[in-house]
Amino acid sequence: MKKILALVAVSAIALSGCVSLAPDYERPDAPVPVALPVGDVDGSVAIIGADWRSVFTDPALQQVIETALVNNRDLRVATLNVQAARARYGITGAARYPTISASASATEREVFDEGGSAQDPSVAFQQVDQASAQLATTAYELDLFGRVNSLNRQALQQYFAAEENRRNAELTLIGTVANAWISLATNERLLALAIDTADAQEESLALTQQLFEAGAANELDYRRALGSVETSRADIARYEALVAQARNALILLTGAPVPETVMDEAELLPAPVSTDLAITRSSDVLLTRPDVLAAERTLEAANANIGAARAAFFPRITLTGSAGYTSTELDGLFTDGTGVWSFTPSVSVPIFSGGANRANLRLAKTQRDIALAQYEQAIQSAFRETADALAVSQTIDRRIASLENFVNANERALELSELRLREGIDSYLSVLDAQRTVYQARQALIAAQQERASNAVALYLALGGAGAPEQG
Repeated sequence: MKKILALVAVSAIALSGCVSLAPDYERPDAPVPVALPVGDVDGSVAIIGADWRSVFTDPALQQVIETALVNNRDLRVATLNVQAARARYGITGAARYPTISASASATEREVFDEGGSAQDPSVAFQQVDQASAQLATTAYELDLFGRVNSLNRQALQQYFAAEENRRNAELTLIGTVANAWISLATNERLLALAIDTADAQEESLALTQQLFEAGAANELDYRRALGSVETSRADIARYEALVAQARNALILLTGAPVPETVMDEAELLPAPVSTDLAITRSSDVLLTRPDVLAAERTLEAANANIGAARAAFFPRITLTGSAGYTSTELDGLFTDGTGVWSFTPSVSVPIFSGGANRANLRLAKTQRDIALAQYEQAIQSAFRETADALAVSQTIDRRIASLENFVNANERALELSELRLREGIDSYLSVLDAQRTVYQARQALIAAQQERASNAVALYLALGGAGAPEQG
C-alpha cells in the first residue's frame, strides 16, 4: 500500500508541468541606436561594476549617503516590497507540491445492548474502542498543462522585478542625496558671493557718500550706490533661506539628523563627484539599468501569465488520497491487517464559462503588450537621459573655461572703473555696471560648476550605477 501511494505521488509530481502553454520568451530588440553618442568623452573612472564611492568621492558626502541608505523610508518600503514579493513567490510555488497532513484519533464509547439484563447494567452496555492514524493529501492539482507552473513563473519574475525596483530606489536615493549635497554647496557659494559683493558695494557706498558730501558726486550716484547695497542684502537673505532649505532636504533624505559639522563641509570645488567618467560606446549597457530590468521582469511575468490563461481552456485534474491504519485496539493499531487507504482523482472540464476564459486570455495578452511598450519606453528614456548627459559632458568644460575668462576680464574692468571713480574721471554709474556684471558672471560660473557636478550624477544614474547582479 505504501509503495502504491508513493508511486502515485512521484508520478503526479513528475507529470506536473510537463507542458507549458506560455509563449517562448525572447528579449525584444532595443528600439535605440546600438551606439551611445559618446563623442570625445573619455574618462578614467569606471561606472559599471564600480562601487558608488569611486564616483562620489567627497568623504563627507559619502557619510551622508551611507546614513540615507540605512534610514531612508522610501528605500525601506522598497525593501519590504521585495520581501512581500518573495513571500508571494513562496506561496505560489507551494502549489507545485502535494499538501500532506497527518491526523490521529482515539475514541472510546459505550453502546446499549438490547440483549442485556436490567439487573446487571454491565451487561446492558458494551464498550467500543476505535483508534486511527493516517496521512492525507487534499485536492493536489496535476499540472499537465502548466497552469500552476506558469503562475509560479509569473510570481518569480514579479519577485525579480521587485528586487530591481529596490535597486532603482537605492540608485535614485544616492543620486538625490548627491544632488541635494551639490545644491547645498552651490547655495553656500552663492551666499558667500552675495556677502562679498555686499561688502564691496558698501565700500563703494562709503566712497560715493564722501564724494557726494564733498560735492564731487551727485545724489543720483549716491542713491544708486545705496540701492545696490540693499539689493545685495536681499540676495543674502534669499541665499540664507536656500541654504537652510537645502540642509532640511538632506535631513529628510537621510531620515536621520545630519551633524552641522558635516554639512559645513559641503564644497562645490573641488567637485564632490568625479567628473572624469569612463563611458562605454555600446547602448547594451542601458539594459542593465534597474528600471529597465524591472520592466523586462514585468514583461516576462506577463508572458508567463498567458500560459496560465491558456491552460484554463483545458481540464484540471486534482488528486485526493489518504493512507493509514484503523483498529478497535490502540495497542494493535499498527499491526498487519489494520491498514486502510483511499485514492480519489477528479477531473474538471470547462464546458461553458460565458466567454470568461477567452476574455481572460485577451486580457493577459493585452497586459503583455502593455508591459512590452513600457519596457521599450524604459529603454528609450534611458538612451535619452544618457545622450543628454553626454551632450553636457562634451561641452561643459569649454563653457566653464570661457566663464572663468569672462569673470577675470570683468574683474579687471571693475578695478579700472573704481580707479577712475577715485580719480574723478568717471561717475559711480560705471562702477555700478561693472560690479553688477562681475556679480552676474561669478553667479554664472558657479551655476556652470554646479551643472558639471550634477551632470556627473545624471550620467551615473543614466548608466544604471554599478550594473545588475546575476539572477535566474
